[in-house]
Amino acid sequence: MAELFKLLKDGNKPSLMAACVNAFLGIIKGIAFFLTGNVAMFAEMMHSLGDAANQLFVYIGSALSKKAPTKKFPSGFGRIVNLVCLFAVIIVAILSYETIKEGWHHFIHPTGESSGVLIALGVLFIGIVLEGTVLAKAAVEVLHEAGQEKAGITSIPKAFNYLNRAKPATKLVFMEDLVATSGNILAFIAIVIAHFTGWTRIEGLVSMIIGAMMFYVVGKVFLDNARGVIGETDEEMLNHIAHLVMDDPNIKDIVRLEVIKEGEFLHVELVAEADPKLSLAFLDDVRDHLTEVILSQKGVSKVAILFDEDDGKASWIHLGDRPNHEL
Repeated sequence: MAELFKLLKDGNKPSLMAACVNAFLGIIKGIAFFLTGNVAMFAEMMHSLGDAANQLFVYIGSALSKKAPTKKFPSGFGRIVNLVCLFAVIIVAILSYETIKEGWHHFIHPTGESSGVLIALGVLFIGIVLEGTVLAKAAVEVLHEAGQEKAGITSIPKAFNYLNRAKPATKLVFMEDLVATSGNILAFIAIVIAHFTGWTRIEGLVSMIIGAMMFYVVGKVFLDNARGVIGETDEEMLNHIAHLVMDDPNIKDIVRLEVIKEGEFLHVELVAEADPKLSLAFLDDVRDHLTEVILSQKGVSKVAILFDEDDGKASWIHLGDRPNHEL
């Protein structure tokens, strides 16, 4: 139990913050829905509760993924966060379906104007502020994980350029809160339009739009984490590490280089060619130096290096463009 609490302290902080905020918003939106009967508020309640459960699972998964490797699991537990994210999107998918179904029902069979408009608008305004705050913090975390500096109010648009370099948990929080903030704004606009025009169908229409946005997050997160579970190569880091290796004067060629994403971390396996005249003791020093250099790269947690004798031919093939070349 002590180990569990220690791991939880290192869990993804944006996801924990998002879980707490969404749980609070889900409760007050649920109260507002029962008081007003507003279907757009129902959609937002489902969205917030789904995000809260989602992000709590992601927080726990991100913490457990940092557990040290064991004899039974020598590669570690990095992919747990991907598995948890896959489980989490199932919850969002179910709630997305219910949101769209309820919105369609209200669009086809609209009820009279909802009561308690000010209550609904007040709750949604709170949601916009809180979700926007979490989104901004998630954007800053995306930039931090990508090695970029904060950009003030432009952090959110800037984060889109570096989203693929963020950790799975941070990326999920950013995408979900982007949709959540947008959903709050759409629901706010829909209630105002319905109140002043009497066209209550718009609340059902917005509910379906929110549900569709949730489905988009489901699809995007599912594909990203499915690749992570299988074991995806980090192409950018692979190319970077290949250059670092070939910069060593004792390395003649690369036979094989793999940089595999293990949850939030990268595992590197390298087979390099060296001069067969070099002693084992010298090659051991070369291995230690390369291991230190590679481990110093962002996100790399494990390195395995083997040597083969130089055959005088350039055999390294970059995965991106495939022609033979020396780096």
